[in-house]
Amino acid sequence: MSRISIVVSDLVLSFMWIWSGVLVSILVHGVLGFSRNVTTGEIVGYTFSVISMFIFAFLQKLTKGGHYNPVAALASGGFGSFIFTIMVRVPAEVIGSILAVKHIIHVFPEIGKGPKLNVSIHQGALTEGVLTFFTVLISMELSRKIPGSFFMKTWISSIAKLTLHVLGADLTGGCMNPAAVLKIVFVIFKQSIYLFVYLLCVVSL
Repeated sequence: MSRISIVVSDLVLSFMWIWSGVLVSILVHGVLGFSRNVTTGEIVGYTFSVISMFIFAFLQKLTKGGHYNPVAALASGGFGSFIFTIMVRVPAEVIGSILAVKHIIHVFPEIGKGPKLNVSIHQGALTEGVLTFFTVLISMELSRKIPGSFFMKTWISSIAKLTLHVLGADLTGGCMNPAAVLKIVFVIFKQSIYLFVYLLCVVSL
């Protein structure tokens, strides 16, 4: 796949990923009417989240390597493609996320503003870094040990990501996606604290 195609895929998938979370929330809590504080609503929400991850795993396969998460893009390439990824692919994913959140704010201004940091800066940075490290580690191990089973890899990866998200939800929101948080930094909050917690420490780990 050409580099132009992969960059376009990154931008489009990042845009779609941000929108998918909003649409799942609207479907579960708006259309279906489940309360955010009820266990049943959380279970239904997690179910749709897993379905969403399956859809995006298929889209990644369809685009032959498109990503919506800069950390995954960095981990998937060798040293030779590192410069291209950090200089072109990551900005494309960030732009896709920012365009998505601007569109969401315009269409649904009542939608929440993303993850909330409920611990100290250092605790939040460590939490996001560790969660992201295990996310990448699991994905790489699955690619190495189960190279041909799309369903099994996607199922294990989706459950693992969901579990890590739940573990970090009360602390940092369990974001594990720097591009998704950069749109919060630049579009909504414009606070450097989010850049430190959700981007710098995540990438460094």
